[in-house]
Amino acid sequence: ALAVSLGIILVAGYPLDPRDEEYVLVNNKCQCVTMTSKIVQSKEDPDQEVLERHIRIIVPLKARENISDPLSPLRTKFVYRISELCRNCNPVEVDLGGRIVQAQQGNFCDEPQTCYTYDREQCYSSPVPFLYHGEVKYVPAALTPTSCYAD
Repeated sequence: ALAVSLGIILVAGYPLDPRDEEYVLVNNKCQCVTMTSKIVQSKEDPDQEVLERHIRIIVPLKARENISDPLSPLRTKFVYRISELCRNCNPVEVDLGGRIVQAQQGNFCDEPQTCYTYDREQCYSSPVPFLYHGEVKYVPAALTPTSCYAD
């Protein structure tokens, strides 16, 4: 009976229909947000399909107001706007009446993005005191070494 129940549990975890696939709409590592969508049967009307969205937000503990400054105060306010998370600032070519023009897909591309944690693709550094021949000098130290140095 245990093997049969385990078999049922294992089989139940696999999608039966290829349309059950979940699509990632946003994976913002800077603000720790992942948004996915999936088409499912409506609970009210089984003959209809509806779009279901899942938004996963990870609030980083002990995040600093200025992530490059380990001595800045702890962040207590986190703001998430879907329109900003979904911004796509890469220009695309659009055909307008036979003319190819560059168009930007996002509305908030001029504003800097607020990061709640380190974006692993960006180099962050912070000045640290360094004692050299009796004199204290501040030198930049990499907070994300893998993105600051090629090797």
